Amino acid sequence: MNDLKIFSGTANQTLAKRITEFLDVPLGDVALGKFPDGEISCKINEDVRGRDVFLIQPTCPPVNENIMQLLIMIDSALRASAERTTAVIPYFGYARQDRKSGSRTPISAKLVSNLITNAGADRVLTVDLHAGQIQGFFDIPTDNLFSAPVFIKDIKERHNGEDLVIVSPDVGGVVRARAIAKRLDADLAIIDKRRERAGVSEVMNIIGDVRSQHCILVDDIVDSAGTLCNAAVALMEAGAKSVSAYVTHGVLSGGAVARVSASPIESLVITDSIMATEAVRVSQTVRQLTIAPLIAEAMRRISEERSVSSLFD
Repeated sequence: MNDLKIFSGTANQTLAKRITEFLDVPLGDVALGKFPDGEISCKINEDVRGRDVFLIQPTCPPVNENIMQLLIMIDSALRASAERTTAVIPYFGYARQDRKSGSRTPISAKLVSNLITNAGADRVLTVDLHAGQIQGFFDIPTDNLFSAPVFIKDIKERHNGEDLVIVSPDVGGVVRARAIAKRLDADLAIIDKRRERAGVSEVMNIIGDVRSQHCILVDDIVDSAGTLCNAAVALMEAGAKSVSAYVTHGVLSGGAVARVSASPIESLVITDSIMATEAVRVSQTVRQLTIAPLIAEAMRRISEERSVSSLFD
């Protein structure tokens, strides 16, 4: 681990510090700032020549600024002769724009992937991509970690002995929900919904029996929380005993936290892939779990050229 150097952008320094504490490696010194016209400045204040460099920067809000900061840090490491540069992106912004949604629309996830690759990154490490095929957008090795082990441990501790049903809030999340249901030996249900326009969803049908069951919604991203809240209402109307939710990336924009607090959701558990806002910190409904040990172990294995996939065997 002596050749390992870890630096963090400004997007989530709390997570970066937790990762370095787990690895017992100091967080590297990088000076990030802005010029008077808003351009981002960066200077790595340590020797990284021939080193294995990891740059931790989720591309969460402000998304564009954090992406640009990551690109500039990658270029700084490249020009400082780092042996290998790994972009650690716990939350990959633009992931929901992974296909053409209509005529004359971009595939922005591919564009951002190209930017990261062309900036000089040798490898990408991320967590719970919105769509697994986004790995193929990168022309460099990409490791997509899963938060499922963190969630499963917490569910076992807090819901032990309860009659559980793991619920996917849409058809696209069935694989994720099924994997967790299998590990918990729980039943699976699916919410069939129709999205009329971006940010607005309508619950149409519930596939599976949720009567008198404790339902746990599982998803990768919660933004406006409309989907989760609508799903929770539908589950309770279908006879569920309670509804909780486990979501990897808590974007929680606008009044999402208040919306969750006013819904039938008893608790929303998110990870620290995105730094908690003040609304999240004071909420009695939203709770954060750390994924720092998971990311740190993956970084250790990458540095030591060991298997990452075996983390989930």
